[in-house]
Amino acid sequence: MDDRTLLERMLRHDRALVIGGLSLLVLLSWGTLILSLDAGDEKMAGMVMPTSVTPWTLDHWGLMLSMWLVMMAAMMLPSAAPMVLLYARVARSRSPEGSPANGIATFVLGYATVWGGFSVGAVLLQFWLERLALLSSTLGLTSLVLAASVSIAAGVYQWTPWKYACLRRCRSPLDFVLTHWRGGAGGAFIMGIRHGLYCVGCCGPIMLLLFVGGIVNLYWIGILASFVLAEKLLPGGRWLSRVAGLALIGWGLATLLRGV
Repeated sequence: MDDRTLLERMLRHDRALVIGGLSLLVLLSWGTLILSLDAGDEKMAGMVMPTSVTPWTLDHWGLMLSMWLVMMAAMMLPSAAPMVLLYARVARSRSPEGSPANGIATFVLGYATVWGGFSVGAVLLQFWLERLALLSSTLGLTSLVLAASVSIAAGVYQWTPWKYACLRRCRSPLDFVLTHWRGGAGGAFIMGIRHGLYCVGCCGPIMLLLFVGGIVNLYWIGILASFVLAEKLLPGGRWLSRVAGLALIGWGLATLLRGV
């Protein structure tokens, strides 16, 4: 067996492992969300759907952060799969005698670290909104004016140069790898951090729409996750992004006009 055939077999093996690992993480994340948010168990429902009198103890802070972390993993990992697969392929080709497993793990860890930071900020925002009595039992905004404002802001962002720059990086894994490649486990972690920052820049405002439809609304979570995936992977993602931006602006303005 020549070296090229051996390398090709290794690449296929790595691809299968990455797809299997990511699929398992996504399935576990969605399974946890479904069991936690859609179950009829009163104890579970009470934990994830706090009322205005729920004390924010250390355990409750931990529970809310865990909920956001699982939710971000379920929503964002599918769209990050092409980047992780390409990283695994390049890492293997640059070191055919070694294993890229450690690099893949640290790359995903770096990516998850950024969304972990986003989750911390989201929990703090949730706490503040709840203290102001602005959240419903599904953790959605009770103020139509505020909900409309968030929608308009997210819609406007879809048309900004920052959005396009970040979306372009997310839609072009090869371009990202060529311009940001770093070797070793430490380099993989930094690359994961950078790719995560691009993803937050691309999808952060969309994730804030969870406060509009309800953080524990599984249907709304599914809609936003599907949009993020389509925006990054389907042809014409840039135009899909802009059409969605117009729809968000239109809904927000119509809601504000109804409230006048």
